[in-house]
Formats: sequence, structure tokens, C-alpha cells
Amino acid sequence: MNEAIKVNGLKKSYRGKTALNGLDLSVKEGTVFGLLGANGAGKSTSIECILGTKQADDGSVSVLGCDPVKDRRKLFENVGVQFQECDYPNEIKVWELCEETACLYKAPADWKQLCERFGIGDKLNRYVKNLSGGERQRLFIVLALIPDPKLVFLDELTTGLDARARRGVWKTLEELKKQGLTIFLTSHFMDEVEALCDEICILKKGNAVFCGTVEQAKKQCGCDNFEDAYLMLSDEEDIA
Repeated sequence: MNEAIKVNGLKKSYRGKTALNGLDLSVKEGTVFGLLGANGAGKSTSIECILGTKQADDGSVSVLGCDPVKDRRKLFENVGVQFQECDYPNEIKVWELCEETACLYKAPADWKQLCERFGIGDKLNRYVKNLSGGERQRLFIVLALIPDPKLVFLDELTTGLDARARRGVWKTLEELKKQGLTIFLTSHFMDEVEALCDEICILKKGNAVFCGTVEQAKKQCGCDNFEDAYLMLSDEEDIA
């Protein structure tokens, strides 16, 4: 199985404070990979360096066989990104935002079909500002998938969704994975991680303290519950 993302020795500091300390990652094509850690552990910096929106101090990154800095145009057509907080004009409707996004790509996916799949097909004429938090979150996932990407980054993808909507999103992402989509996600919901992720990496203060499967994490920590293993590895329980 080919690698969609390969990261070697990634380092990044801000004003002398280490954000990433020699991160190594490998994400296989057609899998779901979870990057976990407490707030401030280095997740956002990792993603920004992988995407090439921030320049690492040291190390190398390959995304779909490309350098994310030198090959930005090529990656733009093949990578989708959904961030937890997105800013859009107040007076724009769902269909307008989807249409404008689709116009940026040579061969976009059918955004109307995506809206139907994610349960917002009946919200196309609604202003984005008037959507509920869960509806906005599903819209942001749709926008990330409009490029018809080979790889998509999803940041806290089901924040604000009720239990039924979360399960619906999980099911759709599983279907997309079966079609070959590689998914790189962050989440604070450990049941979501356990349900979706083939492999995970847990960060602690810029260091990868665990890489492997959920089952391997539980076994390493001697825990039956993955959330207990995560808290043990990340020290997030102590922070709380």
C-alpha cells in the first residue's frame, strides 16, 4: 500500500519554544489516520507544516508524492481541507458558497449530491449564518470534499453534531474510504477515533508518544477502554 503522507524528522519552533520535535508520520493511501493530543500538543502545527502553509524548521514532508511547498498547485487539486473554524461572508447562501468553491477546481465533485449525503440537501437556499452549528459543520465537510480529493484533512469533524448526525457522517466517510479516499483527522471524541481510525498518532508537547492502532494503544497501556489509554499516553487527564 502506497503512502499518502510521509513525514520525517519534522521540527518547528516559535520564539525558541518547541512546537514539534522531530515528528515522524506515515499515512497509507485509502486509510483513516487520526492525529490526537491535548490542546497545544502540536496538532495544528503538524497539519500546517504538512500542508505547506507553514515552513518547518527541519525535516521533510511528502504529500501524495509531492513537496507541499514546491508543488502547491498540484496538491490544491487533490487535497481537501476542513477546519473547525471557518470564516465566510454573512450574506451568502449554501448553494452560492458550494458553487463558488466548485468553480476553483477543474473536475469538482457533484456538490449537490454531497449536500444530500451529509444531510443538508434541503438547506441550499439558507444563508450560512442561519445554519445550526451541526449544519455548518456538515457544510464545511462538504466544502472540503468538493475538490473530489484523494486526501482530505478534517479538524474535529463532528463537533456540534448530535448522535444520529455523527453516526451518519461516520457512515459516509467509511463509504468514501472504500472508494479510495485517504482521511487525516483530529478529534477529541475517542469513540469517533475508535470507530474510524485505522492508525493513530498521539502527540504530547510536540513529541509523538504513540503511533499504531487503537488496539495496540490499549494493549500497551493495559486498558480495556481506549479513552483511558489515550489519557494515560497524552497526560491530558493530568492537565484537566
